[in-house]
Amino acid sequence: MRAALIQLTVSDDPAANLPVTLEYIRQAVAGGAGFVLTPELTNGLSSSRAHQRSVFRHEEDDATLAALRAEAKAHGIWLLVGSLGLLTHDADGRFANRSFLIAPDGSVAGRYDKIHMFDVNVSATEVYRESDGYRPGATAVVAETPFARIGMTVCYDVRFPALYRRLAQGGAQIITVPAAFNHITGAAHWETLLRARAIETGCFVLAPAQTGFHPEANGKGRKTHGQSLAIAPWGEILADAGTEPGVTYADL
Repeated sequence: MRAALIQLTVSDDPAANLPVTLEYIRQAVAGGAGFVLTPELTNGLSSSRAHQRSVFRHEEDDATLAALRAEAKAHGIWLLVGSLGLLTHDADGRFANRSFLIAPDGSVAGRYDKIHMFDVNVSATEVYRESDGYRPGATAVVAETPFARIGMTVCYDVRFPALYRRLAQGGAQIITVPAAFNHITGAAHWETLLRARAIETGCFVLAPAQTGFHPEANGKGRKTHGQSLAIAPWGEILADAGTEPGVTYADL
């Protein structure tokens, strides 16, 4: 199985981000990939809850998800939509950070809501409270495919090995870790954490990532680490995307 990790530098505009993602998927297919993976928050990164409310949609109405399902069907590929920010019907108005595994017929073969929220003081000037805007999921997910059982996680989950143990005990053979990892913590910990999760579970780990500076309409923005990685169960790095957007392949 040839997997393709798509590394993106999204803005806070889902409509502008979608054509870029679709083009990279087409490049991945042309490169022979049968399993294509996009990073966390493929539809857009924003620090403004008001802006997120204006551009996010419920799952059934989300144009990005509909287009990506259609693209998977058009090419007959398995597609991990790393995650999308979505509206929910929760009374407190918080969003879902939801990962989707799309089958070659365009159907949704697996859904996973990120469990562990990134509530961290990275530095005196860089503070994140993901749980202010996103509600945590509660269920570990292992999805079936003809080539492997896929354990689904998202970004900050990687710091919680008990989740990965549950996935391995549930039969996972590949674990996905789509991410928008902070540039400071990423440089220090990203590769080490992913290799540890692969070694301790005996699973392949596929981690497509956001990279670079992500501009926002309000003039703000954030930096992500990049370095999408594919890692073998022994901890070997099979592919490393570096810091530029693009498509990186790994043969599993």
